[in-house]
Amino acid sequence: MNNPMKATMMALALMASTMSVAKSVTVTIVNNERQQRQEVVEINAQEVFSKLGLTPGDKKLVITNALGQEVAYQLTYDGLIIIDVATRPCGEAVFKIEPGVPQQMKTFVCGRQYPERVDDIAWENDRTAYRLYGPALQRSGERAFGIDVWLKNTPDLVVEQRYATELAHHGEIQQLLSQGKQQEARKMEIATTYHFDHGYGLDCYKVGPSLGCGAPALINNGQLLLPYCYKDYKILDNGPLRFTVELTYNPTNINGETVVEHRILSLDKGSNFNKMVVWYEGMNRKTDVAAGVVVHQEDTQSILTARDYVAYADPTDNPQMQNFQIYVAALFPQGVDETKTIFDETPKNGIAGHVVGVWKDCDQNQRLTYYFGSAWSKNDVSTFDEWRLRIENFLNALHSPLAVAVE
Repeated sequence: MNNPMKATMMALALMASTMSVAKSVTVTIVNNERQQRQEVVEINAQEVFSKLGLTPGDKKLVITNALGQEVAYQLTYDGLIIIDVATRPCGEAVFKIEPGVPQQMKTFVCGRQYPERVDDIAWENDRTAYRLYGPALQRSGERAFGIDVWLKNTPDLVVEQRYATELAHHGEIQQLLSQGKQQEARKMEIATTYHFDHGYGLDCYKVGPSLGCGAPALINNGQLLLPYCYKDYKILDNGPLRFTVELTYNPTNINGETVVEHRILSLDKGSNFNKMVVWYEGMNRKTDVAAGVVVHQEDTQSILTARDYVAYADPTDNPQMQNFQIYVAALFPQGVDETKTIFDETPKNGIAGHVVGVWKDCDQNQRLTYYFGSAWSKNDVSTFDEWRLRIENFLNALHSPLAVAVE
């Protein structure tokens, strides 16, 4: 027997649920600072999905700016919608989000593992590129510990092509050398290697047995325990606006304990700086941890230490012939106990030491967050003074984030 009252209540409930679902959501980004801002902004994805009545499996969105133009966005592994936002001083930017099929988006940030190049993990954005060394390199015995920098002066993605060009000609170069044709081999190497600039950048940053640009390290008896190559990895985000990778490193023995290092690092469109989160398991006693950049013997003066960052103007692997600098830094927006330069007692491999920030007495699984990054004097940061300003502006932006309102 039908119940008219029950049917009416169900209809009213259905109507109320339908009325509560919005056709679109307005997101307002507010800049409270007196300077222009351009950065990737994070929006709580669940809040948007809830307002639009979307289910977890139905996340196709169209996002438009105040002009009605569709803009690129990304859904991240940790439940965020990210968009690239420009805001005037003390101004705001307004976006509309609605369900729909987005246009194809241009990719500004991406990365992958390169098993064809001894398991490198390389990633890039529209400013610069980086790589970490993997298990195959470690098995070879080569001692390359830290993070490498690849210079770019183009917003285009170039890493894939650099690897392809280099590897495609390596065998031919070796064959020419075996035939005693040194001049021909050298000519081909100059024309194809990514260690030379062919108009869009190069790799001329020396890493070797060092932190390179931004790697972390445990400290034992005043010495840095440099991490070797990663053991396992998982790419969590891969463009178009953010690359994120999680890494687990081979165990390290410290004071009889087996300690395993974990990292999550990410890079956004338009940024000179990667975000790094690092923690250690198996560490049953408080231990100091450092993060920073290598200082090379060719220049031990171009170092800058501040309360919340360290920076260095790296002279490249061939200062006399390159005639430019690579600006590198590690930033500590949440603070460290000290920043300092640690010079090696016996410099070797061209490494004079490191400039680092130090967290003292860290506990097991304590997550440490910092940023590291680079710029090139032939690209977007011409001088070391300009690099200092870039660092300080980035830190100020972290301390005064753009306000996000979802309505």
